[in-house]
Amino acid sequence: MFPKLFHWIVGKPQTSHNQLGNSQRSCIFCGAYSTNRSDFDIVWEDQEFVAFRDIRPSAQYHIQLIPKTHIESIRKLSQKDVDMLRRMEEIGHSILDTFDVPVSKRKMGFHIPPFNSVLHLHLHIQSLPYISLVYRLKYPFVRGFGGYEKGFSWFAEIGQAIRILEKGHRVTVAPC
Repeated sequence: MFPKLFHWIVGKPQTSHNQLGNSQRSCIFCGAYSTNRSDFDIVWEDQEFVAFRDIRPSAQYHIQLIPKTHIESIRKLSQKDVDMLRRMEEIGHSILDTFDVPVSKRKMGFHIPPFNSVLHLHLHIQSLPYISLVYRLKYPFVRGFGGYEKGFSWFAEIGQAIRILEKGHRVTVAPC
């Protein structure tokens, strides 16, 4: 019981995100850049990433940005992935620029397993305000304390995630 609770809070040791497993073969988001492109409202794409509108938007503009390499979640990332997250943040701002969303009305981040619905790394790119309070509660920004970048939360803002990984730590639900 205790090891399961511990791993749920701080995360299990992770395997390489380059391994092809069952989760990739059954991943709905992988279809956005391969077999089921017509099922997605794609708003931006390059060789490494694809962005599409969320099917249940929480805000006027709610875009999902995913890498074209299957990575299960933010918990799979390490310090070597910081440049990828910086690129995702840059793309997110570029997308919101096309919608004329002021910088002060932008939010970007990741849900942390087990609080995500799709096991494929996806950056939520959103314009504020949220459609309702319920949606706002799905994406809490919890500041860190002491030496932590992020407090106890199921959502990590993109800047928090980058700083956590830069320090050589993993992004988890627990403060990190």
